[in-house]
Amino acid sequence: MYCAVIVAAGQSRRAGFDKLAAPLGGAPVLCHSVRAFAEAGAERIIIVCPQARWDELRPWESAGAVPILRVDGGERRQDSVLCGLRMVPEDETWVAVHDGARPLVTAEGIRACLAAAQQYGAAACAHPVVDTLKRADAQGCCKSEQVERANMWGMETPQICRAGLLRKALEMANGNEFTDEVTALQGLGLRPRLVQVGMNPKITLPHDLELAEAWCAHLARR
Repeated sequence: MYCAVIVAAGQSRRAGFDKLAAPLGGAPVLCHSVRAFAEAGAERIIIVCPQARWDELRPWESAGAVPILRVDGGERRQDSVLCGLRMVPEDETWVAVHDGARPLVTAEGIRACLAAAQQYGAAACAHPVVDTLKRADAQGCCKSEQVERANMWGMETPQICRAGLLRKALEMANGNEFTDEVTALQGLGLRPRLVQVGMNPKITLPHDLELAEAWCAHLARR
């Protein structure tokens, strides 16, 4: 059994518009992730989002027969994840935490990440970094430091582990702020497996939505 916690509580400040409500391939961005998890066999989907977003986007219409619940989020992303985890029925249930702003995740990719988590104890979708990396100062000027890209990965979601482990990792934060679940789990000594699953970008800026729309159109023509 596994449950999905889809984090959709953000205010989209960088995007300048509600990216989760933006139309993409005929449906709101958020609803694409809901549909993918329903197709991938999630036994429960928990959406962490405000009531107004829930009412506007009606994500339950994309869940089919899978039970779907809503819960308010917290101040930080990790607080919102904890809010969602409280709706997961058992500590031993596998839980997949996913950013609602990653609408291109597929059922196949979710299942691959879940299989890796069950084999290694935890797993996350990610992609190898192929660009040359530079560190800059506050003014955007390159520092002399050389950043080695070998074995560097860009993190994605879903990130999957046992619900009880993730709850423990987040509750032990002691004031630390985590931008993903893998970082929290590493505090418990886990070494999550990274899984490459294909196109899985995050919608952050308007051009990201344009690229996602182009990809959806490409898939529709195939």
